[in-house]
Amino acid sequence: MKRLFYTISSLVLLCASAQAQESVYPAKEYKGKLYITNGTVHVGNGTVMENATVEVNNGKIVKVGTGIAVPADDVKVFDAKGKHVYPGLILPNSDLGLTEIGSGVRASNDVSEIGDFNTNVRSITAYNADSRVINILKGNGILLTSVAPEGGIISGSSSVVQLDAWNWEDAAYKMDAGIHLTMPSFIQRFGRRGGGFPGGFPGFGGAPVDPAKQALDRVEAIKNFFREAKAYLQESSHANTNLKLEATKGLFDKKQKLFVHGDQVKQMLIAVDFVKEFGFEVVIVGGSESYHIADLLKANNIAVILGESHALPATEDDDIDQPYKTPAALQKAGVLFALNDNSANTRYRNLSYNAGTAVTYGLTKEEALSAITLNAAKILGVDDRTGSLEVGKDANIIVSEGDILDMKSSTILMAFIQGRKVSLENKQTQLYDRYKSKYGIK
Repeated sequence: MKRLFYTISSLVLLCASAQAQESVYPAKEYKGKLYITNGTVHVGNGTVMENATVEVNNGKIVKVGTGIAVPADDVKVFDAKGKHVYPGLILPNSDLGLTEIGSGVRASNDVSEIGDFNTNVRSITAYNADSRVINILKGNGILLTSVAPEGGIISGSSSVVQLDAWNWEDAAYKMDAGIHLTMPSFIQRFGRRGGGFPGGFPGFGGAPVDPAKQALDRVEAIKNFFREAKAYLQESSHANTNLKLEATKGLFDKKQKLFVHGDQVKQMLIAVDFVKEFGFEVVIVGGSESYHIADLLKANNIAVILGESHALPATEDDDIDQPYKTPAALQKAGVLFALNDNSANTRYRNLSYNAGTAVTYGLTKEEALSAITLNAAKILGVDDRTGSLEVGKDANIIVSEGDILDMKSSTILMAFIQGRKVSLENKQTQLYDRYKSKYGIK
């Protein structure tokens, strides 16, 4: 069989000349071998290989390195000379597929459930694999994400999905990986960012509010819920099945992690209590003040998914560039952390550029890459399958023109999910091609 040989530049020209399609379809399964040759391979674990080859067989990486022989036939070969080859990026926490147009259009949102304790809610069954945002993310190198519910105190379970699927069943990469808890706030913010008033609204009949006492009451309610769940799970049989308590089993047998959403030190100290009292594996989501207690987080094996880096500091006392410096502080302390992009404006697409900013403020480029690939995979419990270009892992790979951490030079040219070459077309590229054609631009 004649060998199929492609160059990156010819593929780009082919895509540019093709007529834009209204719909973008998931790629078909590819059986057989494919090779990505001559590229600068960033493994994701800190290793960089020049002029290297990635060999894939039936969707799995079988070889990575230099001097790998390419057979003469029956394989696909993609020449990445002068290009960079990376693991697919992982967005560690999002509402992708659950929210389409934000709070303005309720019919496009299925992210929140009523009630305080919704451990039995599963985000995966609400995931919309046809979201238009998905194709935009693939064009920015993001191939997997963890889809998390919101609302209440305990929102339910999140699942990891791959971003090239017909439906949620196809998309599911790891089901019900963690349960999400939003920690009550111990402070009340005022003014432009908080919008509150100290002491409630006594002039309008409102009673003074002590946010710390209110938060502690809610924390005690959370602990009592978990204590009840522990006792329930220790019973050999039940007169009645309690779905909310049943759903906590994965936390106690450590098949699931508890993702605690909070930015304040006091909130994170309560998360440490959960580790000590219940033995949960805990991940902090947000963690803008985590640099204050980095050593304590390390000592209790608590990982952190940092929130939006391109943001103002959390408090007036913080340095103006503190959000940029926090990743380096956690890296220095040995805390396992990942970077995230949860901006409602960018809708996650700036993930790699958040990592690039962290390089300017203390991380090396490969450490920053790990924070959006291998570290994220470790936190989500999928590092045995993805997160790095290592033998035995799924071929979740992106090829970039230029440094993926650099907004100016980075252009994603190709992407593979489990060995399938996926389309990078989206609504924006369709409009780009449409108006190039209209005005005769080549």
